[in-house]
Parts: sequence; C-alpha cells; structure tokens
Amino acid sequence: MKYVTVQVDNGIAQVRLNRPDKLNALVLDTLYELIAVARQLRKDRTVRAVVIAGEGASFTAGLDIAGTMRSPGRIVRAFVPAPWRGTNVFQEACWAWRRIPVPVIAAVHGHCYGGGVQIALAADLRFATPDSKWSVMEGKWGIIPDMTGMRSLTEVVGIDVAKKLTMTAEQFSGADAGRLGLVTELHDDPIKAATAFAESLLPKSPDALAAAKRLIDRAQTGSARRTFARERWEQIRLLRLPNTAVLRRAVLKKQTPVFGPRARRIRPWH
Repeated sequence: MKYVTVQVDNGIAQVRLNRPDKLNALVLDTLYELIAVARQLRKDRTVRAVVIAGEGASFTAGLDIAGTMRSPGRIVRAFVPAPWRGTNVFQEACWAWRRIPVPVIAAVHGHCYGGGVQIALAADLRFATPDSKWSVMEGKWGIIPDMTGMRSLTEVVGIDVAKKLTMTAEQFSGADAGRLGLVTELHDDPIKAATAFAESLLPKSPDALAAAKRLIDRAQTGSARRTFARERWEQIRLLRLPNTAVLRRAVLKKQTPVFGPRARRIRPWH
C-alpha cells in the first residue's frame, strides 16, 4: 500500500489517506487501495470500528485530474462495472466502506473536495473541524459526482440541498456542513473524537451493531413490509448468537463484556 495505510489497535482500524504532499489528492491507485483495505477489514471479524482520515493538512482535495488523465486506458477500464457488484472502481472505492459491517467514522480536516466528499459520505458518521473546506466540486469541471455520491448525498441532506450543492459546486465550511446535516459532529480534533466514539462502542455487541447498520441502510430503499421482515430475521438471529448472551450476562453482573469475533453473515435476501 502506497497511498492508503491501515493500523488496527484494540479492534479499531485507523485508515489514512497517505499522499500528504498532494493534499491526499486521489489517483487510480488510491482508489484500488481503498477497495483492497475495505475488503480486508470486512473479512476481519475482530475489527469493531473504523476511523478514516487524511494525513497532513487535508482529508483529500479530491481527484488528481492531471495525474489520473496520464493513464486514459486505465480510466476506461476503471469505468467498467463488475457485474457481480454493480459498481466500477470509482464507485466501489466508496461503496466498499458501506459494505463493512462495523461503524465507519470519517474524521475530516482541511480540504474535503469532490471525491473526498463522496468518501466521507460512505462513512456512517462524519466528524469534522468547523474550518474544514467542503465542496461537491465536480460541477466546476463540467462533470457530476460519480463515486456513489448521487445516492449518498441525497440520503444525507435531501434532494433539494443535494441539487444545490451539486449544481453550484460552491465551497462551504465544516460549520456550514454541520448545519446542512452533511457533518454529524464538529470537533477541533475530529480524529481524537472519532476514535473516542469508536471506543465507546466496544462494550456493545458487534453483532447488534452490524445488524443495525444493515437494517438502517436498507430501510432507505426498501418497502416498509420488507424492512419489518428484515427486523424480524435480524432479531431472531441476534437472540441466538453467543455475543448476545455474553452481553446479557455482563449487564446482569455489571461486568465488562468480553466478546468473541463478529458472527459470520447469513444472507436471507439478495
């Protein structure tokens, strides 16, 4: 890994965009590495939470257009979606983080432009500094967000605000992003705050957290009837899992629970 690093400590994965001399601007190799790291973490059932941030002065300044355009053949190949996933490389670099069955928190400082906004939106929560700089910048170049941003942006801020931000490509602060609902919490040190939040989840059942993430994400697009069926399935499954019993005993005895690995996923729906 050259542009993305990962370190796991006490079940919390610290992921960093690592091109600080270029404000962590994204090149194709960054996207491939983001996908690889997300898949690695998804398979690791001992990981309890993920904090993703940027090294140096920024989260990321978005796509390095000049650097990326040097390889037009690779760009064409990267646009082709994988039929079994339904996403291409640009999209999977973000959506892969939605597939991880643990809470993912983006800690944003400095620039968060273009593709950076879409990576941040792939997280379950976004903590940012009040003075961080945000922009759905694709419109400046006559293009649109195409790294799953059209879906995730409308989920978070609503259709009208999503249209405004996308059409104008305006720049706004982290404080404004908080008022828009794009940022979950504002902190002077978002990495520290995100890590503290991740640590606060360690006493929670990893299986319950995974179920909650799946249900809430799918409730966005599923019918009410489908959501109710998923609720029943997840609850019946949770009641039979070892980690649920561990937590129940710990609560009754007022002890700190010691969980085993997260249960393997069983898919009743496609």
